Amino acid sequence: MALLSFSEALHEAQGCSRKHILLGNGFSIACRPDIFAYGKLFEQADFSKISSSAKNAFNALKTQDFERVIKALRDAAAIVAAYDGSSGLAAALTADAAGLRELLVQTIASTHPAWPGDISDEEYQACRSFLKNFDTVYTLNYDLLLYWAQMHTQEDEDPSSDDGFRKPQDDFDSSYVVWEPDQSHEQNMWFLHGALHVFDSGIEVQKYTWNNTGIRLIDQIRNALSKNYFPLFVSEGTSAEKYERIRHNDYLAKAYRSFSSIQGALFIYGHSLAENDDHYLRCIQRGKVSQLYVGLYGDPKSEANKFITRRANQLSIGRRGRKSLGVNYFDAATANVWGNDG
Repeated sequence: MALLSFSEALHEAQGCSRKHILLGNGFSIACRPDIFAYGKLFEQADFSKISSSAKNAFNALKTQDFERVIKALRDAAAIVAAYDGSSGLAAALTADAAGLRELLVQTIASTHPAWPGDISDEEYQACRSFLKNFDTVYTLNYDLLLYWAQMHTQEDEDPSSDDGFRKPQDDFDSSYVVWEPDQSHEQNMWFLHGALHVFDSGIEVQKYTWNNTGIRLIDQIRNALSKNYFPLFVSEGTSAEKYERIRHNDYLAKAYRSFSSIQGALFIYGHSLAENDDHYLRCIQRGKVSQLYVGLYGDPKSEANKFITRRANQLSIGRRGRKSLGVNYFDAATANVWGNDG
C-alpha cells in the first residue's frame, strides 16, 4: 500500500469545509520517546505502594500497557464475583485496578518534562506549524505537551487555541481558571480523556496555570498528587467504562459531543485505533466526517499497521446507508510534528 505524505494528504483534504486532528500517544512519543512510550512508563513506575500481584499481572499478560492490565483486572473481578460473590479476591482485583490507575497518573507526572523550556523553540515551532493546519484539535493524551505548544507564542502573539477555561467571574484573582460551558462554542482544543492539569473540584472543572501563580505547572500537579488530589483522568480499562466516566462529567461529555458533531476531514495521528477507545471511533463511524486520514508509522505491512488499516476500513464499511466515509493513509513521519520525525 502506497502512503500519502502528510502534505499530500492536506492537499487532498482541501475540498473539505473543515479539518480536524485527533491525537494519540504517538504525538507525545514523537517528542520524548524516552518518557511517554508505554514501556518507559512501566520501567519508571514505582510499584512499591501497591500489591505485588498487580505488577505480576503485567508479566502474566506479557505487556507493559497499563490500560490493558487495568481492563484485565476489572474483567477478572467481575468474573470472580459472578462465581463466588463472597470471595475477597474480586475486591482485591478491583483495588489493584484502581491502584494501577493512580500509579499511571503519578508516573506520568513524576517523569514529565519539568517545564516548557525543556522543549526547544524549534520543536514548538514545528508543532505549532503542524497544528495550525486544523480547525479543531482533539487529544486523548493526558500530558502537558499539547497545551505547552499551543501556549508557546511570540511576545506580541496571542494563542490561536481556546481550551474553554476562563478566570472565575466571582474570584478574578484565583490561582486557577475554570471551564465555562456557556463559552465553549469558541473552544477549539479538547482534552477528550482529561489531562494532568485539569481537576474536577465537584462544583467546577479547574485548570492549573503558571500565569496565575508563578509556580511551575508540573510542580502544582505533583503537589496536588501528594495530597491525594487526582486530575480529571479517564484511564478505565474498557471503552464502555471510559464512556460511562465521560457521561458523568460535564466537561468530558461536552468534549464527546463536540467530537461527535464534526464534519469535513479528520486526521488521526499517533493512535492505534485500539478497542479501548471504541467510544470515540464509533463517533467517526456514526458521524458526518466525509474523509478520514490515518497516520501510519513504518512499514504499512507490519502487523500493527495492518491492524490499524483493518480497523479504519471497518469504520468506512459501517457507514452503510449514510454519508460515505473515505479512508486514506499517510506516512506519519512526514508530518514532522516536532521537527524530528524524519
